[in-house]
Amino acid sequence: MSDCIFCAIVAGTAPASVVLDESDVLAFMDIRPFTPGHLLVVPKRHASGLAQLDPEDGAKVFAAGQRIATALRSSALPVDGVNLFLADGVAAGQEVFHVHLHVVPRTARDGFGVRANAQSPTRTVLDGTADAIRSALGSDGA
Repeated sequence: MSDCIFCAIVAGTAPASVVLDESDVLAFMDIRPFTPGHLLVVPKRHASGLAQLDPEDGAKVFAAGQRIATALRSSALPVDGVNLFLADGVAAGQEVFHVHLHVVPRTARDGFGVRANAQSPTRTVLDGTADAIRSALGSDGA
């Protein structure tokens, strides 16, 4: 946890352009924004990934992200839409191992996006995948 830059930001020992500071969450501008106004919402209690994230902290992070997304749409910034994005694990693109929700303001031709070129699977494949996920949900008591 000593290498966690977001922990340092939460502790006030690293600089940040803070947008929202509440008892359990902090939101600040991303230093490598995808689009103008891109910011991050983090729980103040450290969690390296979703499996370690307290569900109440997760709810507070998402609620703050939703409020900020709404504020972005009524701000002076040019905002036509908003993406909320959370990467969990290296394969998903996570680079900082403290859970963080990206709040990304969007305009019609900003060039940012998540696009897939996959073909649609058959209903049999979808049903099998749904089964696997349902089984995993049941195994942890959720």
